[in-house]
Amino acid sequence: MDVREVTLRGAHVRLQPLRPEHARELWPAAQERDVWRYMPTDVRRIEDLESWVAARIAPAARGEAVPFLQRDARTGQAIGSTSIFDIAPAHKRMEIGHTWLGASHRRTACNTESKLLLLTHGFEALGANRVQLKTDARNLRSQQAIARIGAVREGTLRQHTVMPDGFVRDTVMFSVVRAEWPGVRARLQALLAR
Repeated sequence: MDVREVTLRGAHVRLQPLRPEHARELWPAAQERDVWRYMPTDVRRIEDLESWVAARIAPAARGEAVPFLQRDARTGQAIGSTSIFDIAPAHKRMEIGHTWLGASHRRTACNTESKLLLLTHGFEALGANRVQLKTDARNLRSQQAIARIGAVREGTLRQHTVMPDGFVRDTVMFSVVRAEWPGVRARLQALLAR
């Protein structure tokens, strides 16, 4: 697997390598409390977001992640972030996550296209056999969105993550495997064509 920085472009969203200076640009969307509700990080100040961005970038230097700034392709506005991470070249697997969008771009073509770009990069450029996604068991909207793209729900990791408020969350796991990728790709393309 040739894991390196890359910019992924679509009609609705552009995914570009995440940089420390993007924290300031992302701050308006990151101030929305709903963004962090189910995330294992609590971002309340710009310094918290700068730390979050640094934590996303650090594994990239080791070839274990590809973190992205999500940008509206039409307006250029920074709208959120997402990553390919936990890349295991020997096992040809990785995860998509650390994903958030400001409210103005949730439930839009940006998120659907972002998943298409990330999965295409994972399966076709990086040669993945498996791409997984996970979410807080309480986050029904996220579970529905992941299932909508055609990912298979695999199960629940009980008492998996301690949240900033001390709550111990269960985590729901999904995946797409190589044999499923053509169908998932067609499904995402059809959703975008609507």
